[in-house]
Amino acid sequence: MLDIVILVALPASGKSEVRKYLASLSPERCRDELALGETVQLDDFPYVHLMRRIDDELRETGHPTVFFHSADKPFKDPIEWGTLIELLNEDHARLVARAPFRTPSAGYLILDRIDAARAAVGGGRPLGGIPAAVRAAVAAGIEAEARDLLNKLEEAQPPTLEGKTVVIEFARGGPHGASMPLPAPYGYAYSLSRLSPRILERAAVLYVWVTPEESRRKNIARGDPNDPGSILHHSVPLDVMMNDYGCDDIDWLLSRSERPDTVRIEAHGRTFDLPLARFDNRVDKTSFVRNPRERWQDEEVGALHEGLSGALRTLAGLRGAAAPR
Repeated sequence: MLDIVILVALPASGKSEVRKYLASLSPERCRDELALGETVQLDDFPYVHLMRRIDDELRETGHPTVFFHSADKPFKDPIEWGTLIELLNEDHARLVARAPFRTPSAGYLILDRIDAARAAVGGGRPLGGIPAAVRAAVAAGIEAEARDLLNKLEEAQPPTLEGKTVVIEFARGGPHGASMPLPAPYGYAYSLSRLSPRILERAAVLYVWVTPEESRRKNIARGDPNDPGSILHHSVPLDVMMNDYGCDDIDWLLSRSERPDTVRIEAHGRTFDLPLARFDNRVDKTSFVRNPRERWQDEEVGALHEGLSGALRTLAGLRGAAAPR
């Protein structure tokens, strides 16, 4: 059974739909048919959304934004790809320790957590330098969404991770037409290397495979302007799709590995050969999951389940190759 599955792909490839489908299955079906325990899920998208919300609140006060030049542009500083991984590392550590968030202000805590994660990857603490009155206004403005995120993270903490599979979702890439290797902090080579040893020691990678062109098409199709914070219905701006997700480095990583069906990651003074399997979604098998459960068709469910079963059982068979050195 897989302990940790790192679920990666270009935006709108079907990652979040896969997570929703897995969460709909009984523990018995997960175990017997997919080599998974009951899933516990982590995702970095809520932090991207909160970064955009922080910038929204800063604009309201007349203060310069920190993360984005505007709502439809990429990060000002690509170091934020590392910031997001550090936040996932912290979420995973809290999951293992069952550590609650004890704070009177979720908004202030998110500001502090983002600053600490950014500092950990060499990006400094820009939110700490904001004038106190502006900082208070920003914290108040994001309080409800920040509290909702913290509550969901706490609710996801099971009494034990024994028999569970932790699914960690994120998307990475680089500019359209970029040559390989992608320079840090772009791409999966960098972000995988920033994951904690505790994650890398037990992880396998499930890659949802679509073309960049299909990713862009599905990104437009799923967008709901009334639900921009939703993992299933948010739409990534076109400029971001072309400059941050115009390609990715999974094929390059696979081609460089000395072991078949693995990606080699040098991190923390060690070598990790992470098993990787592709779930082929180039012919769409996942979009139906965004519909209400009663509208799912048997043939759609069957095609998705068969594809996931093949990829995940392959990963379970490859897991021995993940031993760190």
